[in-house]
Amino acid sequence: MKKLLVLLAVCCLGMTVSAQHLGTQYRLKKIIPVAGRQGVAIDDKYYYVSDTRVLYKYTKDGQMVMKNDKPFQKPELANHFGDIDVWKGEIYTGNEKFEYGRGYNIMIDIFDAETLKYKRSLPWAPESGRVECSGLAVDRERNMVWISDWVDSRYVYCYDLETGKYYTKMQCRPTPYWCQGIFICDGKILFTADDGESTFHIADNIYMADITELPYTGLVNGTEVVKDTPFSVKLENGKVVKRTGKIAGGAKAGKVELFREMTDFKRAGEIEGLAIDPTNDDLVVLNNRGTQIILGMSQGPFTDEGYTGEVHELYIYEKVK
Repeated sequence: MKKLLVLLAVCCLGMTVSAQHLGTQYRLKKIIPVAGRQGVAIDDKYYYVSDTRVLYKYTKDGQMVMKNDKPFQKPELANHFGDIDVWKGEIYTGNEKFEYGRGYNIMIDIFDAETLKYKRSLPWAPESGRVECSGLAVDRERNMVWISDWVDSRYVYCYDLETGKYYTKMQCRPTPYWCQGIFICDGKILFTADDGESTFHIADNIYMADITELPYTGLVNGTEVVKDTPFSVKLENGKVVKRTGKIAGGAKAGKVELFREMTDFKRAGEIEGLAIDPTNDDLVVLNNRGTQIILGMSQGPFTDEGYTGEVHELYIYEKVK
């Protein structure tokens, strides 16, 4: 009987350290400066931080232990990481060539969490409608990976990890515009949105939507309008251009609610990635401050406030309830 109780206790402990859970109230515990400005992922022992062109590995007291500053397999085609996630010893990243509000050559690359070395890639489905990759999160309960779009944040996109293929997308209602990072747990998807205004010291926000119901839509044969830009159609001789082929087969509608207003950042800036610690449910959010951002790209520091460059920090929040 005692052996059985010990076994049950060990199993319960294992469940505690292997799953993240949302809270309803958080309290700022500490702030850790980091070198990266894009995303954060957490496992039992480490924080993983993405910079625009670098992957970093930190201890949880803020000591850098490793970096990969040549992560792209084809650097001529990629110059930008977004938010990241880590699961089963692998770091999931979205990368692309990003230039003033538009992403090109989008890829999902997977790296070894122990060494930070590249392992493999998942294909991108441009037919889904996604034109950028600002954040990426693994849905551990359903073996899916979700990807956000900073350029057009109306949708988040879902891929099946077993097949590597596009699965569906969700329309965000209302839209958390300029979505930077995402994270998934308890059947919910969290969004960080750079929808404040650093010039006017208006806070950015975290939003939440339920994704427990997830019907497969995939890609189907059909006809759709060709876009000239993400927000305008292509015209020829005054008529809308259309194409026939694979198109998105449908989408889920998701109700988006405010999760947290980030008024406790040292300065409103550019919120980026987020994650929840699997060992204690800490909410960890990456924020950049000190520079003016235009269409996702830094234009230089706020020198009148004493900044000489951009400051990147992890805000660690403990769950109160």
